[in-house]
Amino acid sequence: MSLKSRAIADELMDAPDLDAETYAAVVGDLAKVNVLTLAARPTLAFLKRAFAARPGKRLRVLDVGFGDGDMLRRIARWADKRGRAVELVGVDLNPRSELAARAHTPPGMAIRWITGDYADLANEPWDCVISSLVAHHMTHGQLIAFLRFMDEHAKVGWLVNDLHRHGLAHFGFPLLARLFGWHRIVRLDGTLSIARSYRPAEWRPILAEAEIAGVRVYRAFPFRLCVEKLLRS
Repeated sequence: MSLKSRAIADELMDAPDLDAETYAAVVGDLAKVNVLTLAARPTLAFLKRAFAARPGKRLRVLDVGFGDGDMLRRIARWADKRGRAVELVGVDLNPRSELAARAHTPPGMAIRWITGDYADLANEPWDCVISSLVAHHMTHGQLIAFLRFMDEHAKVGWLVNDLHRHGLAHFGFPLLARLFGWHRIVRLDGTLSIARSYRPAEWRPILAEAEIAGVRVYRAFPFRLCVEKLLRS
């Protein structure tokens, strides 16, 4: 598969007829992938900067497309360890995500899980809006709308934490997935996700179309590509 341009094939985990048990197994393995590939590091670094921009303030954070919920659980532990005040909310269109997230979240962890469209939460006050491994699932029109939503409603800042379309990642991920025995769908979709993702130069025209300025596009080890806007007071 050539990586010169983005792939547009649908991923298996997005199939509407995928049963809840299989979906839970897939997102559970994806959570393991996220740990191994340091997926939370850019998001936690962003939140550290967001707290610095609002010292002593509580942050209300919306995670769009939470999947297994592992990112919000990681944020909850990170914030608790550092005495940071956060209110964490996750929204996902797929009802199977809420089932998986609730099953994998400790009872005492205060995270609000919502099945629905992020656009329906526009009237709620958000300090930060984040996403992880979501942008490459969106159509071009959906991505433009999502960027505009974040830019309008995130009072402190927003972050897109996604994959970088890179040849080494595309070649190496199937080998890594086999080595760790992850679900077949994770192996296939993970490889396709890399092919569906963006390269740094491709974000500039997207942001220009969305009419959003003041954005930082940067790579994060090992193969993450992040798009961030932080409003400093």
